[in-house]
Amino acid sequence: MIVGTLADTIGELTDIQRKAVEWDEGPLLVLAGPGSGKTRVLTCRVARLLDASPNERFRILALTFTNKAAHEMKSRIAALVPGSEERAEINTFHGFCARLLRQHGVHLGMKPNFEIYSRTADREALLKDALQRGSDGFEHDDTRFLPRIDALKARLISPEQADRYLMRHDTSREASERIALAYRLYEEELKRSNALDFNSLIILAHQILNYPKLAEHFRTIYRYWLIDEFQDTNGPQYDLLRRMAGDSFHQLFAVADDDQTIYEWNGANVRRIGSLVKDFECEVVQLTDNFRCPPGIVEAANRLVVYNVRRDLSKRSAEAAKSRPETETNESEIRCLVFPSDAGEARGIATEVAALDAEERGQTAILARNRALLETVQDELASLNVPTALLARRDDFASPQMRWLVAGLKQINRPLDRRNMVTLIETFRSFTGAALDFEDLEVRSEAGQVALMTVWFDSVRKASPPKPASKAVDTLARFASGDKRLPDTVKTVIECFESKGADGDFNDDVSAWRRIEREIRQAHGAVSLDQFLQEMALRSKQPVPEPGSVSLGTIHGAKGLEFDRVYLMGLAEEVLPSWHSVKNDNSSAALEEERRGCFVAITRAKRCLILSRAKTYRGWKKRPSRFLEEMGLLSDGPGRSLA
Repeated sequence: MIVGTLADTIGELTDIQRKAVEWDEGPLLVLAGPGSGKTRVLTCRVARLLDASPNERFRILALTFTNKAAHEMKSRIAALVPGSEERAEINTFHGFCARLLRQHGVHLGMKPNFEIYSRTADREALLKDALQRGSDGFEHDDTRFLPRIDALKARLISPEQADRYLMRHDTSREASERIALAYRLYEEELKRSNALDFNSLIILAHQILNYPKLAEHFRTIYRYWLIDEFQDTNGPQYDLLRRMAGDSFHQLFAVADDDQTIYEWNGANVRRIGSLVKDFECEVVQLTDNFRCPPGIVEAANRLVVYNVRRDLSKRSAEAAKSRPETETNESEIRCLVFPSDAGEARGIATEVAALDAEERGQTAILARNRALLETVQDELASLNVPTALLARRDDFASPQMRWLVAGLKQINRPLDRRNMVTLIETFRSFTGAALDFEDLEVRSEAGQVALMTVWFDSVRKASPPKPASKAVDTLARFASGDKRLPDTVKTVIECFESKGADGDFNDDVSAWRRIEREIRQAHGAVSLDQFLQEMALRSKQPVPEPGSVSLGTIHGAKGLEFDRVYLMGLAEEVLPSWHSVKNDNSSAALEEERRGCFVAITRAKRCLILSRAKTYRGWKKRPSRFLEEMGLLSDGPGRSLA
């Protein structure tokens, strides 16, 4: 029986939201537009299923695309059904695959303490080692094959299939053979190192599911599956779902919006929603009300997106059956700004934002199609002493102290990792000056039959580093010997470096570490060092913004977020939409994705939207974006101020 907070929350839902939450049996697709309450629907559905089965042991699997979204869902469910949230596995696709491989990777010859390479620099170093070890036909510093290898892995093409696949796609025989060989050597080096990259997580999860009993195990343990932001799935992720489901599983609940498909460059496909409906025989319900944006912004967004023809048929039919109302835009909802140049655009927006108080700035985002525009406005804001926060993933810590700490933990966890040992030595040298030679350490390790890390500890102590660093080394050594717990170790090491007067990068890294540590603890409880490092690799090292920071992000980086005030820059032809997309006709796939990107950006705004353009970019004259005309905002009229 549903009681208390959960009953109250479900009682606040609209009829169509409640229908989705109370859906019991069979596959369902929920088409949910921006601000339609889809996160509330997802969390209420999970909470209701848990509440209705207090004495059962099945689990619920919910997959999304960011750790932030997974953490938010987990927190909401814990508030609705306290004590039951542990029966819900809420994770990203990559996080779920990492867990699957920790538990069952032994079937593929993997050890549970595998490392996940998230940094491009690590993967380039691994490829160099692979080429040097495996063939004299390559330049040892040649990393140009890595993007080609990534593209093959993203399509689930194995090294054995690569040559034939490349030949079918007009690659010369010589180039095909060289790329295929580099791919094979790269994979062999990953296996030798017991390491994975992001694409490996999906590929190896596919291989695990080739074992029918394991696939059946997941169908039994996870009785209900929920997929958030389904439109963002790429081919391998969707194939993974289908392989895990087999022919018999149908308890799939997916939330999607084809109008927010903006990752086609990463394999997402606006047609995949139709494939889901067909393959799983889904019923479909639509959440059409936008509770986030003011009416004028909703109307502008709807006017824009109807120009796309590759949309869900039911949406197009509904819109064709009604005429578009001429909604009068309120001046407080949408403003349009025009500047003489791109420099003037950045300066004008920065000046306007700087005049806001700290609380308002903290709820303000400046978005653009590309990073170059954002960097210009960031410089202008910095000159006005306005703090900023970038809405972008950061794969590594910025300070050498925190990179050293991570390398030290990795070396303790994987004592034979030579590549990581070099990182540990170099990061420690960069902030202490202690110059140790890796080859010398390796010789002494082999001669004394002791671990590399043990030899390093002894050598560093003899080098007499500064006192804070020396204390940090002793703390890490105690952890290596089992005398200190991981949380206490990290706390002490951080205090060592803080006592010396840390710089901004270190402070940012500490805030990121504490956020990640908290998220891992809340999501998984106490974890082994293996799992902690793997979960750390899967998460962005972006620091927690300081109060009053203005958020700066690309359209892609802002997806899933919302702000009181949104500035969207660069609404000029060949900027937004991009030069690449305007080469084609108005209904081309590239231009439609640009239009969806604009749609996503403007629907981030909860109170007001400011659209800006310049007459020239990098000295070149640019016409106003066609998107302004499509939204009905090109001419100067009520509520549209031109600067």
